[in-house]
Amino acid sequence: MKDNGTAKGAKAGIPRREFIKRTAGVAAVSVLPHGFFIGASGASPNEKLNIAGVGVGGMGKSNLGKCAEENIVALCDVDQKYSAKVYDRYPKAKRYVDYREMLEKQKDIDAVIVATPDHTHAVIAMAAIKAGKHVYVQKPMAHSVVEARALTEAAREHKVVTQMGNQGRSGDTTRSICEWIWSGVIGDVREVHAWTNRPVWPQGIEGDRPKDTPPVPDTLNWDLWLGPAPARPYHPDYLPQSWRAWWDFGTGSLGDLGCHILDSAYWALKLTYPASVEGNISTYWEGFWKETKPKNEQYPRSSIVRYRFPEREGMPEVKLTWWDGGLMPPRPAELEDGQEMGDDDGGLLFIGDKGLLMAGCYGRSPKLLPEARMKDFTPPAPSIPRIPGSLEGHEADWVRACKGGEPACSNFDNSGPLSELVLMGNLAVRFPNQRLVWDGAKMEVTNNKDANGYVRQAYREGWSL
Repeated sequence: MKDNGTAKGAKAGIPRREFIKRTAGVAAVSVLPHGFFIGASGASPNEKLNIAGVGVGGMGKSNLGKCAEENIVALCDVDQKYSAKVYDRYPKAKRYVDYREMLEKQKDIDAVIVATPDHTHAVIAMAAIKAGKHVYVQKPMAHSVVEARALTEAAREHKVVTQMGNQGRSGDTTRSICEWIWSGVIGDVREVHAWTNRPVWPQGIEGDRPKDTPPVPDTLNWDLWLGPAPARPYHPDYLPQSWRAWWDFGTGSLGDLGCHILDSAYWALKLTYPASVEGNISTYWEGFWKETKPKNEQYPRSSIVRYRFPEREGMPEVKLTWWDGGLMPPRPAELEDGQEMGDDDGGLLFIGDKGLLMAGCYGRSPKLLPEARMKDFTPPAPSIPRIPGSLEGHEADWVRACKGGEPACSNFDNSGPLSELVLMGNLAVRFPNQRLVWDGAKMEVTNNKDANGYVRQAYREGWSL
């Protein structure tokens, strides 16, 4: 984009980018019937952001596409072959391999979309935040609990606009779930089950990493792809898509879908830090995670994670259980024969003392059980503002916030604690068949020193937040 010196509606002499940065913190806007936003700051909704993408070959391609009406000014990816089609789509955008070089050299960037593998989310997002850029980060926003907390606090300190890529938070149906539960439609909820069809990639292979060491493709910067992860030889088993299965790079099935599926429960039940977490996995053998014997480099094929949350804001203690890898909670008697539990990606079941509520992934298609209850059901009046476009409007919600609108719905104050919840589940999977007692405020496992060592991710030399 050509920088015209001042933003429309800004005071003379204030550079356009600085004006956008200042107005991002102003929260006085309204959603009008047709989705138009008017900022009390005077920021024009027609002023375009200068957006950069880091990790553009996969999900980043979709995120950028939904921001295409803005100015896509920079593209950064370590894999030139995987990202080639996106480069062709935005020929005017400057190209980079190293995000640090991009942030150092290109000063016209207002906002950054981070859609790299999970293990590099935090370092890239933190660099952008410290540079004063607004950030949109794919889920989960971090690879460890400490990283998620650090990003949440940094976003507050630097007063930048943030959004995590769990689009269910923008969904109308997620808001309906909250309203139904808050209105007491199913009474007090003391038990919740969540499940997913993941993994849909190879995962749960026992033993060590690949033994062969094929050459690194000329189009890939392997060292930058590794980022803060421990050094290891390149192998196509890791990328471009199978990285989710590996502990050093991904966050497994729970990391992939947990932020989508659990968010409705997190929001509706006003969850805070879990009091304890327990993981059970499909494969367990003597010496698991002991350095003296072979350890598993991958997440297990299937897992069950059991959370316990204390009483909060007038709601009773609740047990939340996560199931993946084909494992499912008991089928409720209220579900009719042949009726699907959730949807193809997973689902959520709230068990209240006055009935059951079931939904699919992203909080889609909520319904009371037995479904005959829906025939005469009158939903409570909407009390939570809707996001224009619902699920498809998630990126636009962030863009509006960057221009002076209300905070994005999955800003880090909301999505940071949600990510911590998900990552605590993975910590329990690392130490299966044990109950980990959790002090959320201190980010500390109080009854297991070894598990506590994984709350903070170790970086290889040369990398830091």
